[in-house]
Amino acid sequence: MNNNMDLNYEMFCYQCEQTANGKGCTKLGICGKTPEIANLQDLLIFQIKGISCYGKKLIDQGDHIDKDIVSFIENALFTTLTNVNFNAEDHVRLLKESQKIKERLRNLVGKINSPTSHATYDLPSAKSEMLKDSQIAGIMYDQSLDPDIRSLRQTILYGLKGISAYGHQARELGYYSDQVDDFYITALESTTDDTLTADEMIRMTMKTGEIAVEVMKILDDANTEVYENPSPHKVNIKIKKGPFIIVSGHDLKDLEMLLKQTEGKGINIYTHGEMLPAHGYKGLKKYSHLVGNFGGAWQDQQKEFDNIPGCILMTTNCLMRPRDSYKDRIYSTNVVGWEGVKHIEKKSNGEKDFSEIIQQAIKLGGFKEDQESKEILVGFGHHATLGYAEKIVAAVHKGDVKHFFLIGGCDGARPGRNYYTEFAEMVPKDCMILTLACGKYRFNKLDFGETAGLPRLLDVGQCNDSYSAVRIATALSDAFDTDINGLPLSFIISWYEQKAVAVLLALLSLGIKNIYLGPTLPAFLSPNVLQYLSDTFDLKLISSAKDDIKTCLKQNI
Repeated sequence: MNNNMDLNYEMFCYQCEQTANGKGCTKLGICGKTPEIANLQDLLIFQIKGISCYGKKLIDQGDHIDKDIVSFIENALFTTLTNVNFNAEDHVRLLKESQKIKERLRNLVGKINSPTSHATYDLPSAKSEMLKDSQIAGIMYDQSLDPDIRSLRQTILYGLKGISAYGHQARELGYYSDQVDDFYITALESTTDDTLTADEMIRMTMKTGEIAVEVMKILDDANTEVYENPSPHKVNIKIKKGPFIIVSGHDLKDLEMLLKQTEGKGINIYTHGEMLPAHGYKGLKKYSHLVGNFGGAWQDQQKEFDNIPGCILMTTNCLMRPRDSYKDRIYSTNVVGWEGVKHIEKKSNGEKDFSEIIQQAIKLGGFKEDQESKEILVGFGHHATLGYAEKIVAAVHKGDVKHFFLIGGCDGARPGRNYYTEFAEMVPKDCMILTLACGKYRFNKLDFGETAGLPRLLDVGQCNDSYSAVRIATALSDAFDTDINGLPLSFIISWYEQKAVAVLLALLSLGIKNIYLGPTLPAFLSPNVLQYLSDTFDLKLISSAKDDIKTCLKQNI
């Protein structure tokens, strides 16, 4: 981005792949975010950076930050992630709370001469003043910054937003890591420190990737220990007669609580979007009224939810502006929010009361008749897939399986994403496809058949299950006595928002090279930072499916 930035922009945001003209949204977010919300989010990030300047002092003294403060920072980061919260009142509440936390830490560590003004900035009490002052909050408004430092700071921040989404899910199940919790503070503080060089910021960027691996491991432990390891399971993708609730987002605990409260009430529960992998977990698929998966990826929700005779529960991100035809029957929970949308709060004991959405679903009546059943296969996390490891290794040695393609990531509405469908369809019959995240909806309803007695398409899970993919790749590399880059394995990644940034940094921190990324490159990467990633990790922008497959197959061992 040019240093001579027009300060008269109503907003500036370029954190997602669909940002306007590939440069930045300046009048209204493509996601539906207004300038008011964008500026409140900038100010909220500004505030938690200030909190972190105090918190870093405590960490330097050998202390851990109180978990309630860590949870606040995590939720504030998550709130500002793309397609999570569009409700101004929620942001104002968080801003007021942020000032209380800042004052609490100030009392703990005393007056600090911070390298930036963040630690001593006092939050204005009037909402109009918040919006006015938020014009200085976004890092893009600091024209004095070196473009590469600015790019690295933003990359770290967006990686942290992705980490916060996974950290939030794990914490809801009672799992966390002191290493991750302290890193929120350390990394945020580093983005305020003007003494750090580009090389030091690159190291912090790679550390962000290491922490992304750690948080995905913690979430994997949480999900598999609470709900047991996923196993292959056929999921119906057609509707059934009767009242229903669609559960979207990523949060398994919310799904479990809803399943318990709807048991025996004659209500069908459908997963949507990234909730699809929930069907693989024994602790969830045991509920007979978890009947199937509704629709496809998040960007089709306005069309798919239009006038449906049931209710929707949004548990994490992926919320789009609700149409009037279903705004009265969509509910949010956790950090999700939209003005005028009913919100279900967590009670002091951690439980939630879903009675309102349940009663409305019953009243709406649901679908009038069944559709003919059609099934897709899920549940190939690292535990299940590695159960076939000997068979897979033998198939490779015999030449029955020539190559593995991991095709997945965030889906989106921008033209050009048909590349991923075309790629999957062009993968040779003697190759296997691993997929994860909502990018799978580009092709997961197609029939890929089998090879060497195994399904050619293995659904590894949600975007956070990139950890599973790495576990699988690591086990295979051990079996073939090589490193991951020596395997007949190619990563074809689509990105949309900041969880994908965290996943990409995780893969890079593990030294994985030759990743194909698309449909476009992030606007927040400066030319020099992009060149560094290209030179160090052979990061590539996708071209044509045919040409990229041909290049990948040349890497066979």
